[in-house]
Amino acid sequence: MFFNRNCCGGRQMHQMMPQMEQPMMEQPIMEPTITKCVEKEFYHNIEHCCPIHTHVINKHIYTHTYTPQYSCSEENVVINNDCGCPGANNQGFNNFNF
Repeated sequence: MFFNRNCCGGRQMHQMMPQMEQPMMEQPIMEPTITKCVEKEFYHNIEHCCPIHTHVINKHIYTHTYTPQYSCSEENVVINNDCGCPGANNQGFNNFNF
């Protein structure tokens, strides 16, 4: 199974090994470097201070209502109608001397 794999640029592994009874000790063959590109994403939380000032304007609105407070005064006027009855001592309007 290992010898059927493709590696090292498409050559099979059993072709690289010598077909001798006793393997010879040789230096390994350096293949060209394969560069792998791995992209990683790093997320960073950055806090920003955004000052917000709220200015409140309080409006005081006065609605004026007028409630009348009634007062009352009373005056009593007395009118005496003296008809000047005879026999009475009338000292009213009938005693004028013209």
